[in-house]
Amino acid sequence: MNNRLLNLKSLMLNKNIDGLLISSVPNITYLTGFSNFSKDEREAFLLIVAQPQGLTHGTPGVLGYILTDGRYSEAVKKQVKDFELIEISSKLSFGEAIKNLTQKNNIKRLGFEGHNISFLEHKRLSKYFNNIYHLSISNLRSVKTPDEISKIEKACELGDKAFEYVLKKIKEGISEKEIALEIEFFIKKQGANISFPPIVAFGKNSSVPHHQASDQRLTAKDQIVLLDFGVKLNNYCSDMTRTVFFGSANAEFKKMYQTVLEAQQKAIQQLNNLTMKQLAIKASEIDKIARDYITTKGFPTIPHSLGHGIGLEVHESPRLSPLSKDILKENMVFSIEPGIYIPGFGGVRIEDLVVLGKSGPRFLTRCSRELIEL
Repeated sequence: MNNRLLNLKSLMLNKNIDGLLISSVPNITYLTGFSNFSKDEREAFLLIVAQPQGLTHGTPGVLGYILTDGRYSEAVKKQVKDFELIEISSKLSFGEAIKNLTQKNNIKRLGFEGHNISFLEHKRLSKYFNNIYHLSISNLRSVKTPDEISKIEKACELGDKAFEYVLKKIKEGISEKEIALEIEFFIKKQGANISFPPIVAFGKNSSVPHHQASDQRLTAKDQIVLLDFGVKLNNYCSDMTRTVFFGSANAEFKKMYQTVLEAQQKAIQQLNNLTMKQLAIKASEIDKIARDYITTKGFPTIPHSLGHGIGLEVHESPRLSPLSKDILKENMVFSIEPGIYIPGFGGVRIEDLVVLGKSGPRFLTRCSRELIEL
């Protein structure tokens, strides 16, 4: 029995939606286990029909269709359960197939992923359906199963190994791009992939939180080196950031680094305190703990959120930000990544993934968080 489909059915009925069109590849993977579709091309849809009664495809009260073309039909037949394959061809378009299925299943209110559908796709859908509504299923993915947590932890383990490997490659004369390639090659040699293009920033470039690796080289000692990268293994992602110093760190950098480290520690301690007291944990309050600590030390506020959920995608629900309405719950996996960025000088970010357990947060990234001087 597909518990994810049952949970989705409950959400649909709660929102008075009797049919749901799933278009995003991560959600298709989440519901079917099939991960071969491209995120850059529209190669498949799922259509989920919520039926209050009946047993179809092994999942009570839920009827699922997967719509794709001949490039994937054979693999889908072998690998996907609980879904009926509808093969798209020159004689049957996606739009026509969806229209036929909604008529067949008497779907009156069709939900779709508004954040994933383009304007033109919405326009085409509107030709077929009078009543279409946005419905996000991101919250269904925010609480992870033990198997998902295990997969993320394995990705983190490989990320830790990649960090230890790349530290040995940081030498005078090497460029940001070359370090980024070293990270990527190491991860791919282990049979995994990168979860996003590595961020490598030397010196003043580290003041840009999402700096794009350039041809800049380490030409002398006494430079900041910021490394932000992740692993994708068995469809699940990791994400980590470490800031090291090439040479002997000066007092200003040490103060920045210690402030960021303590901000992270205070956020973790607050997670511990609220978990032990069995109180609701507001994501915005955890963000505030770290953010306020940094500003009280005389540094500018964090220009990004304190953290984000992770799983099939590197950025998922929950969001740990000042405006977040999310409540952190047991078995959520998310980052804690405070940072200080000073234009003309550089930046420091320390990012780790934690899973929230019954007794508090547990680190999934385990390499040292203490200042490293190379």
